[in-house]
Amino acid sequence: MGQGAAGLSSAARSAWGKTDRTGLSAVGWLPLWRHLADSADVAGRLWEHWLSPAVRRRIAGELPGGDSDGRTLAAWLAGVHDIGKATPAFAVQASFRDHTAGLVNRMRDQGLGYDREEVCTERKRARHDAAGHIVLAEWLRQQGWADPHTYAVVVGGHHGTPPTDEQLDGILLRRYLLGDEAWQQVQSELLAWMTARSGARERLPDWAGTPLSQPAQAALTGLVIVADWIASNEKFFPYVLDASDEDRLRFGWEEVDLPVPWLPAQPLPTDPAELFATRFALPSGAVPRPVQQTVVELATRMPVPGMLIVEAAMGEGKTEAALAAVEILARRTGASGCFLALPTRATSDAMFLRMLSWLRRLPDARIGRGARDVRLAHGKAALNAEYDRLRFSSLPSAVGQDVGGAEIGVHTWLAGSKRSLLSSFVVGTIDQLLLAALRGKHLVLRHLGLAGKVVVIDEAHAYDVYMGRFLDRALEWLAAYGVPVVVLSATLPAQRRAELLAAYDNGRLGSPPPLTWRDRHKPKVDPYEAVRADRRYPLITTSAAGRGGVTASCTDSGRSSEVRLCRLDDDPETLAALLRETLRHGGCALVIRNTVARVQETAEHLRAALDADTPISVAHSRFMAVDRAAKDRWLSDTFGPPGNGRRPYRHVVVASQVAEQSLDIDFDLLVTDLAPVDLVLQRIGRLHRHPRNDRPAGLSTPTCWLAGADWTQEPPEPVTGSRRVYQPAMLLRSAAVLLPHLDGVPLRLPADIATLTQAAYGPTEVGPEAWQTALGEAEARQREAFTAKELKADGFRLAGVADAGTPLIGWLSGSVGDADEQTARGHVRDTDGETLEVLLLVRTPEGLMIPPWIDAGGALVPTAGEPDRRLARQVARCTLPLPRSMTAADVIDGVIDELEGRVDLSAWQDSPWLSGELVLDIDRDGHARVGTFNLHYDSHEGLRATRDS
Repeated sequence: MGQGAAGLSSAARSAWGKTDRTGLSAVGWLPLWRHLADSADVAGRLWEHWLSPAVRRRIAGELPGGDSDGRTLAAWLAGVHDIGKATPAFAVQASFRDHTAGLVNRMRDQGLGYDREEVCTERKRARHDAAGHIVLAEWLRQQGWADPHTYAVVVGGHHGTPPTDEQLDGILLRRYLLGDEAWQQVQSELLAWMTARSGARERLPDWAGTPLSQPAQAALTGLVIVADWIASNEKFFPYVLDASDEDRLRFGWEEVDLPVPWLPAQPLPTDPAELFATRFALPSGAVPRPVQQTVVELATRMPVPGMLIVEAAMGEGKTEAALAAVEILARRTGASGCFLALPTRATSDAMFLRMLSWLRRLPDARIGRGARDVRLAHGKAALNAEYDRLRFSSLPSAVGQDVGGAEIGVHTWLAGSKRSLLSSFVVGTIDQLLLAALRGKHLVLRHLGLAGKVVVIDEAHAYDVYMGRFLDRALEWLAAYGVPVVVLSATLPAQRRAELLAAYDNGRLGSPPPLTWRDRHKPKVDPYEAVRADRRYPLITTSAAGRGGVTASCTDSGRSSEVRLCRLDDDPETLAALLRETLRHGGCALVIRNTVARVQETAEHLRAALDADTPISVAHSRFMAVDRAAKDRWLSDTFGPPGNGRRPYRHVVVASQVAEQSLDIDFDLLVTDLAPVDLVLQRIGRLHRHPRNDRPAGLSTPTCWLAGADWTQEPPEPVTGSRRVYQPAMLLRSAAVLLPHLDGVPLRLPADIATLTQAAYGPTEVGPEAWQTALGEAEARQREAFTAKELKADGFRLAGVADAGTPLIGWLSGSVGDADEQTARGHVRDTDGETLEVLLLVRTPEGLMIPPWIDAGGALVPTAGEPDRRLARQVARCTLPLPRSMTAADVIDGVIDELEGRVDLSAWQDSPWLSGELVLDIDRDGHARVGTFNLHYDSHEGLRATRDS
């Protein structure tokens, strides 16, 4: 490590790198050389003490000197990342503020002058990151490099977006922005000084013939950004230059206090029973289920990097199997954490608690403290009580001291904006993974976070064609980084199984070359044919040594049942009569509708039609966040596993798709709208879920009634709402494969899951002959719709991994820019309109009030000033999604304008909890009117919206 600016000329030392924008700092500025040295030193520490071994191997594996080269390269690139600041286009900015204007004169006195008017006119064309790309590339050419762009682009992209060819050409056409010969001398001097200081001088000749792959470029860019951000923090690296390089780095590194990588136990227990007994709270004498044992065995010997797909029935312990696989695959690949991707916030919250339980049981294989840093990654994570507790700690690193001595918590710096995936153990919604395939600013940080982990994708069947397009591209990049991926599903179509493997193989092995004329006339060999044809269940599939996959089956856990499937006319009174009859001796029934409107209409009719001793409750997505969480807890507590003592004698719950997944609930009777067959099977998983000896008379046989369609038609006609939510072709194929079981052969679970799923999503004809014309027309419309969705997704989707040596120049062209997370999520989910959430508050004569029925409710909320943190957090819990009818393209602008005009919230704009939020104010009876919409909110019923005709 060098000492200060020794050896640099006074001209090189005069270049400024950072200034205090407020003008309040005693020093006011930091020399460029100092910031470059700080960044290089931080990058070296990041490589040695923070970066995942898997990422180090990925980068170092491309360099002739291995890990030593990797560290030197990281430090060197971080040490030259701001060389573009030694240009007139950047330096002129000091003249814009009175307290820094002297810096311009200081540089001019050293011969670093320029035409101010000329430079000011065009300076924005030469941002210092893109200018630095050119300066470094030209200097490397002077050192004998033929093509330096895979290295220079790391400098060009260190502000989150690599330059485009057009940007670089524009700068070259205006060379005065880069400076004259005196400027070029300073640029060369700084580059030569840092190259010697970092130890890269002797390595440049070997690197000259070693172009970097795109994954290595992206990972290095992310690492340089992290180093730059830490070195730019005046708290860590003050502007006062009164310490040696070593003392300065020691102080800054101790202040940021990053956790060291997690190291899995060495060796792991070889017996799956021992592994599960020590990692999970198994009952005494319990052994892993067959699926779990098979997953452990395959994770131990499958090719790495690779993909492992687990298809097994609900309740077979797939989550525990996945976590066991994480530990095994991390040990084999050098991964230092995991990312668990779930469909929804609710499923993410539930998984977060399960991950914490697993972490607490892992053996202590850490070096140092604070290695088990966690993150809950979704828009409302701070509202999770356990996560919020871990966010605040008295420890310097803000990593909480957990019960039992295990250090688990949230690291303050890593929890900052744009750093969602940099923590070691992350649970989040699938959006966080899909965003890795969205062209957006600072994408490299998302890639850096994922590159050092094992990724688990739960409920893989839950993602539609549009989201699947992003998922496939994300998988390609994960494979290119060498990230092991575990996929979980109870109902995964075989075609989708093959597509997931193919996407991963494209990144692992490279995209298949285009067919030649001669190839097109040869018999096609499909490496995924066997994977696509395997109909066994449970089924575990792993990557093969080459393209394709290896499938293995095992026995199930022995839990099986036969479910009667009956059709039900979609008539409210027919449903009421069924419930009146079947629940006459008591019982708990679940009615699942495909839209919130049908949930509310059904519940309203049942309350009028059934006796008062049959309580009716609803569950759907249109509740405030705090009410939704309370509703989920009530459902789990009331209808959960046996032994809680809260199960009612008789009850009917009418729910939307929120009851499909994540909730461990058990009902005596199920009525569901016709839905795609995999979702019907998920819903049936809530029927007789647990063994009970006290089922009411007449409900001892699990029975599912299929409604939501006109069964008198050939083929049946799904109700309008269902056709808006799901493709009609999917609904018809679902009805077709279920037809033999409707009032006929009982459905065998789990034996029939794979058969039904593969038939519904396969290419073969299903259903009676009389259905085929309608099915054919529906499938043609579906193909057109899917093609349109894929084209729409491709408009935002990241390109695939290019051939080795292709620089990331233009990588993010046409990006969504520096979009906030909610806007970015909207690009990876296919919605008919925008999603819009509001804060629900009660309007009173005294002012706005937190709804009185929730915990800490009834408090007045100031609008003339910013609420304190405690109150702001309570307000943030009142988030409510508006219905799609209010967010359609023809009305959303009017809705937003009216909400913005109702309450002046300008005083909230500095609040991290409330900035940018909209408020929907209701009266004490729950009523509000917005434009042509009449709204009513009730804590038990949720939001109801009607529109003037």
